[in-house]
This record gives sequence, structure tokens and C-alpha cells, in this order.
Amino acid sequence: MSIISKDIAKAVQLLNDEHIVAIPTETVYGLAGNIYSEKAITSIFETKKRPFFNPLIVHISSIEQLPNIVAHIPQKAQLLAEAFWPGPITLVLKKQNTIPDLITGGKDTVAVRVPNHPTTLELLKQLDFPLAAPSANPFSSISPTTAAHVETYFKDDIKMVLDGGPCTNGIESTIIGFENDDPIIYRLGSTALEDIEAVVGKIEIKNTVKGETKDIPNAPGMLARHYAPSTKTILSNNILEAIERYPSKRIGVLVFKTEIEDDNLKTQIVLSKTGDLAEAASKLYDSLLQLDQHQLDIIIAERFPDSGLGKSINDRLQRATVDA
Repeated sequence: MSIISKDIAKAVQLLNDEHIVAIPTETVYGLAGNIYSEKAITSIFETKKRPFFNPLIVHISSIEQLPNIVAHIPQKAQLLAEAFWPGPITLVLKKQNTIPDLITGGKDTVAVRVPNHPTTLELLKQLDFPLAAPSANPFSSISPTTAAHVETYFKDDIKMVLDGGPCTNGIESTIIGFENDDPIIYRLGSTALEDIEAVVGKIEIKNTVKGETKDIPNAPGMLARHYAPSTKTILSNNILEAIERYPSKRIGVLVFKTEIEDDNLKTQIVLSKTGDLAEAASKLYDSLLQLDQHQLDIIIAERFPDSGLGKSINDRLQRATVDA
């Protein structure tokens, strides 16, 4: 029996009972639980097999709820929230003492955003608590962008996936922290750097690819190995040259807009024949999941133009291919 349902009332009941529910957002599906329930939050970490030192993102229904979560809102944080919420910007700010350390990896900051998805906004409005919701995938695997992806991952481990259709953005939110009240990008995401800088001016990027250590990252999504297929995957500036390096291998390629003509390919996916970066981003994870199911020896992904959402796509592909 499928665990996928559109029944918001059922999701409310399960969350009130301290269960976890997969929820849709505009970025990816999240595995959600009551931030004040130790049982629910522990279940999120254990179900994902996510290390407890890796912080979670708190989801709220409106900007008006932000003071309940954070103790200090810098002026530029307020500007970003007003410009982009609801939407795929996550702010990392000093937390209120009421926010459990389990959510924040023991840090005194908390990641928070207002998701831009009508189903989840309605769900949040019917709850008396915010939701913590990391991506609804096993730790380091490809993030899910449909309810079916989540069911494939967790059909025996959770009670419900709240179906909100395919995610429109397709990659995670941009995460912004603050140092001396100045914004710093901790994770590139589905809000383009240029759009953010139009609001707050030039901004530093510190999304350092961290190793698999016990160091507590400043925000989710900063670990080196992340968003990764099980098939060996490499990132290349020249797909044809990369193909030649793997004779007699079963090869699949992921390209931006131009189909590759090579008889050695087993399969390929073109993300946007019109060269639309937003379309490419929305299809990225689903395409990686498709390629991962083809019993390939190797996936070769094309590096994207290093501007706009291309920066964010390259970031995800780099983390998916870091060990190649």
C-alpha cells in the first residue's frame, strides 16, 4: 500500500503525534518533524542515517514567526527575508534558547526559512509548532523532487509522504549566515547569487567543501560527499574527452543543452535543450536518479556555466563527484 497521500489533515495528526512526515517544498521534499519533539527529531536523524552534528533547517509559515525562532535579526537578514520569503533562502541566525540543541548540532545558531509551497504553507498554518525538515533522502544520497522518490527511499520507514507534485526549483535553498551582521553564503542554492547581491550588495561565499569529520558545519549541505548517485560520477569540462578515457565501460552522460553524439554511450539526459538554467536545476536530481538506475559503470556530468544558477548546479555536481 502506498504511503503517498494529499491528506493534509492526516499529516497534521501524524505530526501532532510526534511522527515524521515527508513534505513538499519548492526545492526538494523534506523529512519533517516537530522541532520541540525529541522523539520526532531523533527519528529524522535515525531514518536518514544523518550524523547528529549536521544541523537541520526549521520551516515556519511566515516572516512574522521569525522572532519566535531567532534572538537577533540583522538589518540585512530582514531585507533578505522580506525580499525572498516565502522562497528558497535559508537564514542562519542566533537562536532563541527555546530551540533545542538537537536541531542545531549544538551550535548557538539556527537555520530557518519560509517554504514557497502552498501545501506545506497550509500544513504549517494548521500546526502549533514549526517543522524541522532536511531533505527526505538517506544521508548523502540524491535529494528527492517527487513523492515517488521519497516512497522509494523510505516506504518501510515512515507513515506518510504528503504529495505536493514535482518540486519546481529542484535544488535546495541558498543558505546565508551572518558574521558581524554581514551576510555570508554557506551553501549555494536555487536563489541565484546575483539576485541576492541585488538586495544586500556584494556577498562572500564560504560554502567550503568540508571533509567527513566531526567538525560541526555552519549549515546543512556543507559536507563534501553529498547529493551523490551510487554510480561513480565525474564532472567534466569536455564530455567527449572524458568518454574516451573509459573504453568498454557502460557510460551515461548528463549534459546541459547539447546532445552528445558518441556510439560508446549507453544513455544520456539533456537537462534543457533551450539552455534554461532554471529548467536544468529543476530536472537535476531526477535525472541523476534515472541515470543511477541504468546499471552504468560511470556517469559523466557536464560542468555548467559558472554564473546564476549554474554556480549552484556545479556545486551540487561537485559534491556528487568529489570522490571520483
